[in-house]
Amino acid sequence: MREFKLLSTSGLLGYGFPEASLQAGLAREPDMLGVDGGSTDPGPYYLGSGKCLSSRLAMKRDIGLMLRGAIANRIPLVIGSCGGAGGEPHLQAVVEIVRELAREHGLHFRMAVIHSEQDKATLKSRLAAGRIKALRNAPHLDDAAIDRATRIVGMMGAEPFMKALDAGAQVVLAGRGSDPAPWAGSAMRAQLPPGPAWYAGKMLECGATASVPKGHDCLIATVREDSVEVEPTNPIRRCTPLSVANHSLHENASPIHHIEPGGILDTEHCRFEAVSDRAVRISGMRWLPQPYTVKLEGAELAGYRAATVCGTRDPLLIGQFDSFLVTVRASVQEKVAAFGIAPDQYKLVFRVYGQSGVMGPAEIVKEIRSHELGILVEALADRQEVANAVLSVARVTLLHTDFPGRLCREGNMAFPFSPSDMELAPSYRFSVFHVVEPDDPCEMFPIEYETI
Repeated sequence: MREFKLLSTSGLLGYGFPEASLQAGLAREPDMLGVDGGSTDPGPYYLGSGKCLSSRLAMKRDIGLMLRGAIANRIPLVIGSCGGAGGEPHLQAVVEIVRELAREHGLHFRMAVIHSEQDKATLKSRLAAGRIKALRNAPHLDDAAIDRATRIVGMMGAEPFMKALDAGAQVVLAGRGSDPAPWAGSAMRAQLPPGPAWYAGKMLECGATASVPKGHDCLIATVREDSVEVEPTNPIRRCTPLSVANHSLHENASPIHHIEPGGILDTEHCRFEAVSDRAVRISGMRWLPQPYTVKLEGAELAGYRAATVCGTRDPLLIGQFDSFLVTVRASVQEKVAAFGIAPDQYKLVFRVYGQSGVMGPAEIVKEIRSHELGILVEALADRQEVANAVLSVARVTLLHTDFPGRLCREGNMAFPFSPSDMELAPSYRFSVFHVVEPDDPCEMFPIEYETI
């Protein structure tokens, strides 16, 4: 029976993996080596700002090991969603790392660079033609929203990866893509069915997360016409039917339907069988073709932020903290009005850890059970100087506002840092979460080829 072996090094480029795990995987003679480079999990800042999620040092370490391993074993190296968000700055950061590593190690190969950042004029044209639709709870999209976005990327499917490999690229660096797409494309290019190919990608996109104990490590998947077999390459980890079935549920609203460009991966009838104490075979997955759409992700500037961290363990204050914050808010509003700052010019947020800092208003435990509270105070405004001013007033007001029964004659709060007030990076919000109907799966993702 025809089979194709795929090796993944970790859950995300820059998260690291044991070098011995990579070597053990390469000893299994895989047909392709890859890693997923990005996600929307860390929020819109990285897409909006153009900053990479992982540090350059971490990415270079991971890529260096993978690149040398792929070249030595004459197999393709494929990286999707380069740099975290997969926009042009993120992609170019990874391209430069690969060029640098090639110079340092004297490596020679053909490289494909697949771009995913979208032209705004083209998107406006597609929007006017009714070919862009909103995903659930997405904000309204019009020409002005497209213009406000710092950048908009398309999430490519498997086809651009297949095209690059067909053109002879040994190293494929891609902008934003569906997380399983690099592996799905590689397996489908080897003439294996899309169902097992996409399922393998679903497992491999997170490295060895489908194993126990979890950790950033390597996973190898063998794709066959009717099944996928997965096994971690590190002997301290093992895949079990439960760990693999559990992982197949992650990051998806449905437990059985996984929507990808061009179809749905249906796992309703999957069977999970242990083939050893460390490997699991999955069968019964189906691919249901659908009209081809590409997800769009865009981020726009939301404002500028300043923040401070403080804490209290005063039991009298903790016992009336909600009413205390109401008093503080009113006092801050009155004080900043003297600077000409109206309430609609800023947003002031108190995250109270030990009370409802994680869940906010959704917290079901209403009684404060902690002997101390940590308060993260954030001010957001259209200008940095306004955010700074609001935060400064809020910090002083928290520190010195009176409350019934107060015994403390000094400050109410303890501050771990000096300076206490911190200017944060600009804040972004996702402004485009839509799908577009392309004429061709590859048309939105131009490919450049380079001989290194």
